[in-house]
Amino acid sequence: MRRALRARAERRQLMSAEADVLGEIRRLRARLPQLTGAMAASTDGLVLAQDTADVEPEGVAALTAAALGVAMRLTDATGQGGFRELLIRGELGYVATYAAGSSAVLTLLAEPRTNVGRLHLEARRSSARIGELVDGALERLENA
Repeated sequence: MRRALRARAERRQLMSAEADVLGEIRRLRARLPQLTGAMAASTDGLVLAQDTADVEPEGVAALTAAALGVAMRLTDATGQGGFRELLIRGELGYVATYAAGSSAVLTLLAEPRTNVGRLHLEARRSSARIGELVDGALERLENA
């Protein structure tokens, strides 16, 4: 019961950062016009903020959480350290996921003509900022 109440309080606190996270996502999309979607989610699959048109954010967040679990196990099993990012290239574009602090991830959808180096550069900056926002919200919860 206590864990459920704590999880609910954490979700509420994470959602309190939604406006700031959404602002960062929109600034990222302005810097990278080849993005077709962007979403920040908790590591357990809760959508925190999203700017996507052609995908179901809740489904993508759930799939991101599953991929994150596999990626974390893979980096751990191979001695590569903690998870930082995952890039998937499909026929019609990219799906990229970046660690955003200790409790969130940034997932981006991009056109196939995207400059991957620029994608990484800009996304790493934004994911760091989103991580600060989300982790800060959680710290305020712990200190309350």
